[in-house]
Amino acid sequence: MNQTSMLYGQRIQLETTAEEEEPMELLVEEWSGSSSTKLTRTAIITASPSSIAIRRSGTRFNQFSRRFLQAFIEAGYPSSVTPDYAPFQMWDLMQGLSTYIRTMLSTQALLSAIGVGEKSATVIGATFQWFLRDLTGMLGGILFTFYQGSNLDSNAKMWRLIADFMNDLGMLMDLVSPLFPSAFVFIVCLGSLSRSFTGVASGATRAALTQHFALQNNAADISAKEGSQETVATMIGMALGMLLAHVTMGYPLAIWLSFLSLTMFHMYANYKAVRCLSLTTLNCERSSILLLHFLKTGQVLSPEQVSVMEHVLPLWVSSWSSKNTKFLHTRVRLGVRVSSLNHQEMVSLMESSGSHYKKAKYLLLEQNGTVSIVMHKDSIATDVLQAFLHALVMANLFDEHKSAHSESHSWMDEHYQKLVVKLQSSGWKTERLLSPSIIWKANWMPSSDKKIEETMSEIAMQIWLDYHYAMRASPFLTTQNK
Repeated sequence: MNQTSMLYGQRIQLETTAEEEEPMELLVEEWSGSSSTKLTRTAIITASPSSIAIRRSGTRFNQFSRRFLQAFIEAGYPSSVTPDYAPFQMWDLMQGLSTYIRTMLSTQALLSAIGVGEKSATVIGATFQWFLRDLTGMLGGILFTFYQGSNLDSNAKMWRLIADFMNDLGMLMDLVSPLFPSAFVFIVCLGSLSRSFTGVASGATRAALTQHFALQNNAADISAKEGSQETVATMIGMALGMLLAHVTMGYPLAIWLSFLSLTMFHMYANYKAVRCLSLTTLNCERSSILLLHFLKTGQVLSPEQVSVMEHVLPLWVSSWSSKNTKFLHTRVRLGVRVSSLNHQEMVSLMESSGSHYKKAKYLLLEQNGTVSIVMHKDSIATDVLQAFLHALVMANLFDEHKSAHSESHSWMDEHYQKLVVKLQSSGWKTERLLSPSIIWKANWMPSSDKKIEETMSEIAMQIWLDYHYAMRASPFLTTQNK
């Protein structure tokens, strides 16, 4: 028995020793990609205590091309960006290419007009002309930002087109400038002023569009890769532009035909680019389109459907081209100044409000077919959206009913929350309304008694007294009135 146990123990010891002496191997697979995109196996690694073997998948060219594309393609593409990113980028790069080609033609004309290559030209004269050109552009950019800076977010598509049109206009003036030597500085400054609008509007709208494309909070990555793509387009465009400038040198007709042809293609590519966009934010026009469709059908349109219906050109152009189009949002004034209303309008406003405005952060007033919105000083972004949609409902009811106030209140109480839920389920962002900045707000306390008219009379009298006190206190205003 003891001998059998001894033999069994020796056998176990021999097997254990054999297992310990047998070399261990580890098999590791290497994969490339992110969790949001398709993973690709790039290598299989076999490791042992004495050696390591790496077997790579694909050729060196494939590996190099993957690394090279990382400078131009976003991480996780295509699932990290919106579906409209690729077509927009394609058309945007095409229009950028045409811009850089034309830049060489306009710059050549500008330099020849300044006197580059002529013995009679002076360095100080050319420097002064270039300084005036740049100074005008800088001042123009500041003025444009002052007047339209807050409106760029709400109409990104329209301002994108306007920016490129102004850029075309600036290049055209540079090309025309040599034909009018006596007015050269004036024409060049106008061209620089035109391009300054382009710089502000294009940069601001590009930032808004980058935020739209970023599905995974990767706006910085998208912006960096767009910069790389634009750099390549710039280099190709400059090379082609230099070639075209060399070929057409001394042939004004060929220069103008090339410039005008490229300009027409540039505007077409820009139009196609903004038409590809399906923005999910709510601005005034998109809200109007969505509400009118909801009033008729009870359903909410998708961002792709609305993008086909909304206008990318200025309203005066759209009104001229389609006279029967109903621009409901143009009948709403957001952020009206309270002191601009007369006493009767204030009384009418409070009489028609009822109990609805006791909990709302806005007031609505009908003025000659237009709905004016007075926002409360404590209102937030969602209150602005609610006020605007309420005003759209009221404006739509003016054509059909006389009691638009009461019916619009009833509609909001019954359908507003349903509309918001359907908007969110369709992919719309309902956190805010993209609109020009609301400068004027007000504060009010709903009266619990029935003497609304007396209360409003006191407010109107106080406004009148404050105004006349200010007139008397200001010597400048008093002198002007005399």
